[in-house]
Amino acid sequence: MPLLFAYGTLRLQEVQHATFGRALDGHADRLSRIEPALTEIDDPEVLAVSAARYHPMARYTGRLEDHVDGTAFEVTDDELALADRYEVSAYRRVAVRLDSGRAAWAYVAADAPPPDAVTPPPAAPP
Repeated sequence: MPLLFAYGTLRLQEVQHATFGRALDGHADRLSRIEPALTEIDDPEVLAVSAARYHPMARYTGRLEDHVDGTAFEVTDDELALADRYEVSAYRRVAVRLDSGRAAWAYVAADAPPPDAVTPPPAAPP
C-alpha cells in the first residue's frame, strides 16, 4: 500500500471520513528540509469539509534544521486519487523520503521547488 504523509487537515478524522469514507491508519513521522507555512483556502467544498480557511502547507527549503511533523498513512491508489481531488491547486503531490526512511507521497507548495524526489511508492502519479 502506498503511504501518504499528512501534516495538516488530512490528519483530521472528520476530513478523512468526508474524503475517504473511513479513518486512516498511520504512524508519526517527519519530513525534513521543509518549513511549515499557511495558505488561504477559497474552494467552498474544501472549506465545508475542513471548516478552516487557512491550511498548513509545506515549503521546501533544503535546510536540514527545517522540518514538518506529520503522519504517514497507508492508503489505496483510489484513496490517493480522492486526496488529489481534496487538495487545492496551491498544492502538488510529490514523492518524498521521510525521516524514518520510508518513501511516501506528500502535498507541498505548488509554487516552491520540490523536495528531492525518491523512487515513488507503488502508485501512479496524479
